[in-house]
Amino acid sequence: MNHPLLSLRDGPVARLRLNRPDLHNAFDAVLIAALTGALEAAGADDGVRVVVIEGEGASFSAGADLNWMRGMAAASEADNREDSLALARLMRTLNELPKPTIARVHGAAFGGGVGLVACCDIAIGVPEAKFGLTESKLGLLPAVISPYVIEAIGARQARRWFASAEIFDAAVAQGIGLLHQVVAADALDAAVARQTGLLLKAGPHAAATAKALVRRVAGERDGVRLDADNAALIARLRVSAEGQEGLSAFLDKRAPGWVG
Repeated sequence: MNHPLLSLRDGPVARLRLNRPDLHNAFDAVLIAALTGALEAAGADDGVRVVVIEGEGASFSAGADLNWMRGMAAASEADNREDSLALARLMRTLNELPKPTIARVHGAAFGGGVGLVACCDIAIGVPEAKFGLTESKLGLLPAVISPYVIEAIGARQARRWFASAEIFDAAVAQGIGLLHQVVAADALDAAVARQTGLLLKAGPHAAATAKALVRRVAGERDGVRLDADNAALIARLRVSAEGQEGLSAFLDKRAPGWVG
């Protein structure tokens, strides 16, 4: 039996590939646990600078596995709550991972697959990719992934797609903010490699903590506290080893030490 997740390593880049191609990389409890564990390991590995999420076969991820859903439909409300909390942990782990993340979307992404795309810092897809938040067709809602999808596409767009369960294409996904870039299938790997290269040229700590800054600023309503926190952050970064090296390299017109 194939492992549901392949963890591949290319120097400082960790590639986590969903590996259930016969089921369009649909989620079940085993895949959720495997991906959560792999993300936690990558987050704790100082040698990992960038994480790429991708899928094997024709699809990126079709969301929930039907057999898994059938089992949960027969389970108690308490069991369903625990199961949903496992998915919530996966999404939060990816969203808050202390490493930059890229979604390589080569095919369809539905339900939880859209959640993975929304949780990644950078999302690149092909024109043929299809997307859908299809839960309402089943009398359900994308509740667990909703914080991340709403953050990615905005509340007004979410109101439409959550309620209608409509399928949309890559052009729409880019227009509403789910994808950052759409490229031809034969240019997808080059586009991912370009973004990876840009991330590897950034200071490791700066790239890893950029999302934490965005999250804090977006959620702060006290302008005075926000200014104080941001001033403290930049002061701390300027006197840090990485900040000192970056500034010295810029002034000396050389590449910083973290650029290989």
